[in-house]
Amino acid sequence: MKLIPTSGFSSVSRTIRQATQIVAVAAATTMAASGFSQAESVFPEKDELKFGFIKLTDMAPLAIAYEKGYFEDEGLFVTLEPQANWKVLLDRVITGELDGAHMLAGQPLAATIGYGTEAHIITPFSMDLNGNGITVSNEVWEMMKPNIPTMEDGRPQHPIKADYLKPVVDQFKDEGKAFKMGMVFPVSTHNYELRYWLAAGGIHPGYYSDSDISGQISADALLSVTPPPQMPATLEAGTIHGYCVGEPWNQQAVFKGIGVPVITDYEIWKNNPEKVFGITAEFAEENPNTVTALTKALIRAAIWLDENDNANRMEAVEILSRSEYVGADEEVIANSMTGTFEYEKGDKRDIPDFNVFFRYFATYPYYSDAVWYLSQMRRWGQIGDTKSDDWYAEVAAKVYRPDLYLKAARALVDDGMANEADFPWDTDGYREMTDEFIDGIAFDGRAPNAYLADFPIGLKQGETVSDSGVTGG
Repeated sequence: MKLIPTSGFSSVSRTIRQATQIVAVAAATTMAASGFSQAESVFPEKDELKFGFIKLTDMAPLAIAYEKGYFEDEGLFVTLEPQANWKVLLDRVITGELDGAHMLAGQPLAATIGYGTEAHIITPFSMDLNGNGITVSNEVWEMMKPNIPTMEDGRPQHPIKADYLKPVVDQFKDEGKAFKMGMVFPVSTHNYELRYWLAAGGIHPGYYSDSDISGQISADALLSVTPPPQMPATLEAGTIHGYCVGEPWNQQAVFKGIGVPVITDYEIWKNNPEKVFGITAEFAEENPNTVTALTKALIRAAIWLDENDNANRMEAVEILSRSEYVGADEEVIANSMTGTFEYEKGDKRDIPDFNVFFRYFATYPYYSDAVWYLSQMRRWGQIGDTKSDDWYAEVAAKVYRPDLYLKAARALVDDGMANEADFPWDTDGYREMTDEFIDGIAFDGRAPNAYLADFPIGLKQGETVSDSGVTGG
């Protein structure tokens, strides 16, 4: 279903808009002739735009920018269109059917290095932090529970590590049964977070090779792709035993009584980067003013989502619950969107930062975020051979574009729509080293090869994967 702004596509409004722009251009020309040259390049080169998204709560900045009129404030007349899956979404951005889209952070990186469909995709805007979870079936949960420490009130102690799942996976193996889990796409955050959690608990999630892109070489747990909205039904059917997905599809399992979320990605990596807004490099080059305008609108939406300690979240929940956006019950979306998260039915806990859209410089496209995703592609064989630290930095700078982001941010500050302190003006694009991961291994975006060497499970320098396993090193 398409969202079409009533002011954006009628012949009357188009005529009015064109007339307004003609007058504005004439005024700008007059100002430029009088020495006010800064006024001559403020209009978007392309003002009618179509953006794609997947039905997840973290598409919220797009919905809010549309509903609050932030796109139109920037002279943009936007159609928002849900997509069937992540591959269709990416392909349609590459072909130009979509001007941009809510994307998995790994998609622009993978496309740019030629893993899968090759195209130069960039991002001027990071859409959020956190927001995912890992859910297991009721059967698996009952098998896990005896292994999990409890608090004084008898509830499970969190975070729940994959160490407590490992005896279950081993039992499946001993019985000759495959242990299967779903994730949303081979280069998704969910794939890498699920793999990270499993490996930290001693469960091998498998490797990719040039000739075997299943990701199941040497695997203890078999991971496969399922589109996000289909996760609960696939779990209920018994096709998979668990999954990693964004909201509201973990909470949906709780409400339907078919599974139990065992951990959030906030507990796997505190304040991890999630989705990005992706466009082709060609689009950015041909439409620089449009890119600035759309980035301004998205930043304003992110500010609105987080301002006043999430005061606007219930309104956001109502908007997202509409069929043209996420299309899930308000209660299901609110269960995680408003600062709480329900694990086992009735075990609702406070996680105020489960969804972060602007705090902690969430919208800034950090190079180090890109390097982390690239490091995980290498760890599991999607990048087949060892790369230098400089290679990681070069790819990150080619795809993540903080220069475009800061240009939009500066315009908002100058217009009085944002505060100077809200943006990391002096950063070199790399976050400080952090060890706030479930396994305590420290990540420094400037030294990805040293980071990879610290993992007990995963490819090391000089190693490659064949169908028979790991060689070299």
